[in-house]
Amino acid sequence: MLSQVESHLRSDRFPHIWCPGCGNGIVLAALVRAIEELGYDPDKTVVVSGIGCSSRAAGYLDFNTLHTTHGRALAFATGIKLARPELEVFVLMGDGDATAIGGNHFIHAARRNIDLTTIIFNNSIYGMTGGQYSPLTPPGKRATTAPYGNIERSFDIAELAKGAGATYVARATTYHATMLEKLIVAGARNKGFSVIEAITACPVGYGRRNKMGNGLQMLLWQKEHAVTVKQAEKMSPEELRDKIVIGELYKGEAPEYTAMYQQIIERAQKITGQ
Repeated sequence: MLSQVESHLRSDRFPHIWCPGCGNGIVLAALVRAIEELGYDPDKTVVVSGIGCSSRAAGYLDFNTLHTTHGRALAFATGIKLARPELEVFVLMGDGDATAIGGNHFIHAARRNIDLTTIIFNNSIYGMTGGQYSPLTPPGKRATTAPYGNIERSFDIAELAKGAGATYVARATTYHATMLEKLIVAGARNKGFSVIEAITACPVGYGRRNKMGNGLQMLLWQKEHAVTVKQAEKMSPEELRDKIVIGELYKGEAPEYTAMYQQIIERAQKITGQ
């Protein structure tokens, strides 16, 4: 008998392309378990992805899937949600895909508060396209385009999403897979733009260059450096300096874009008599 996760996979697409120790499979499994818990109809569930290691996840999933161009996943997902607002739409992006070339789409999807559940696989690097540093690479860390260490400040994706207008923002690591699943469920239930940052390990492209060890050692690093929201409230800025705050980080309310758009259509129909 197929497991809960396996029943939603395209077995003919395996073996997958991810490197040994990569955490992307953990995120994919958390997403599938979340969709199962939500009880969504697979025929009315859409998964959209861009380009990158994490974006290959859409090709392994047996839902309605769309593998789009680099940085444009949210643009395609917006079109899907406007045309078919009854569909449940998940968007999978990497850290570079979402916040570099896709950064403008990201902030405006948040500003519109369009009903999409966005999962950002944050492995702190462009893993598939050559190991370049991304907007989420921490200062001082090495990449092919930063052989002596990255000098740029990295985005706090949660604060960026909140500031741009997202109504649900959360974060978990692949070590905290059960929490990640629960956050995806909560994000999907939010009527608006939801962002779940998944801290995932890239032992080959990132860990090796930064002497962080193999996949297991990077998982343990996540365990040691993660603190919950409640723990963080009791810690000083100095104590939080090298920590990752995980859990539900923000929940707000704002009008949802597709609902407002439908109201505009109905208003126009009344005026024109069509």
